Amino acid sequence: MILSPICSMLGIEYPIFQGGMAWIADGKLAAAVSNGGGLGIISAMNAGGDYLREQIQIARGLTDKPFGVNIMLMSPHVEEVAKIVVEEKVPVVTTGAGVPTKFIPMWNEAGIKVIPVAASVAAAKMMEKAGAAAVIAEGGESGGHIGDMSTMPLVPQVCDAVKIPVLAAGGIGDGRGIAAAFMLGAVGVQMGTRFLLAEECSVHPNYKEMVLKASDISTTTTGRRFGGNTCRGLKNNFTREFLKKEYAPETTAEMVAELGVGALRKAAVEGDTKEGCFLAGQISGMVKKEQPAAEILRDIATEAELLLKGGAKWVK
Repeated sequence: MILSPICSMLGIEYPIFQGGMAWIADGKLAAAVSNGGGLGIISAMNAGGDYLREQIQIARGLTDKPFGVNIMLMSPHVEEVAKIVVEEKVPVVTTGAGVPTKFIPMWNEAGIKVIPVAASVAAAKMMEKAGAAAVIAEGGESGGHIGDMSTMPLVPQVCDAVKIPVLAAGGIGDGRGIAAAFMLGAVGVQMGTRFLLAEECSVHPNYKEMVLKASDISTTTTGRRFGGNTCRGLKNNFTREFLKKEYAPETTAEMVAELGVGALRKAAVEGDTKEGCFLAGQISGMVKKEQPAAEILRDIATEAELLLKGGAKWVK
């Protein structure tokens, strides 16, 4: 068994977080991951408090294990959902799209472990200073909104820069990725794309089918031209049209920001393969079958253990 400080901190069996994917990471998926020994995470996305409270209650009805909530700090409902996680006594909060300085004192006082996502060393240091319990160093190989750095150079630099535990994310989908993350200094990982193919994931079947058919070069990034809104997703008609409009001479940053509005819901809920935005990471080509979440966790943890135990063969 892999013994990690993040497991001791949170009371989980495997040092594996399930990513807080909007329109996908609901209470059912989070509970399945937590029951399987990882940390399941509910996405608060841009929804209001009623939705989040409902998903928390669904998770609680399915598991007695720890789970978390991911809060996007740019959500119009961030103030409301920040209070709801306190009221509902959620044990872990992860955050994205900013530094949660405003909310960390309230969450820490409530006993919530705050673990933000950071795409740079500077952001990780700010989060540590603000009182985060740990930080997720996420490279640009991941699906969804991404920064400029790749996982391999980002993780060790963040580990060197902060004293709190670091988890790695971006481009991790099996035991090899977990073993590599430990060698880079991380104490655990966060994975999103691999859990798209969990049997308990309620994303539209067309979404799962696109991931299953993906290869190593099936993803692309949009939103780079003006910075700050870069996303990685699977190549389809939506991404091709987006890129055409993004790089047209007359296009402004404001116009780019509007291009993807509603497209993720079209993919995740409606399964619209032409107009939907199918966010997924570069490991999509590694995902070959649908499995129960517990089986995914067991398989990758077992693979990581075997690799780490066999690491001595490289040292003579």
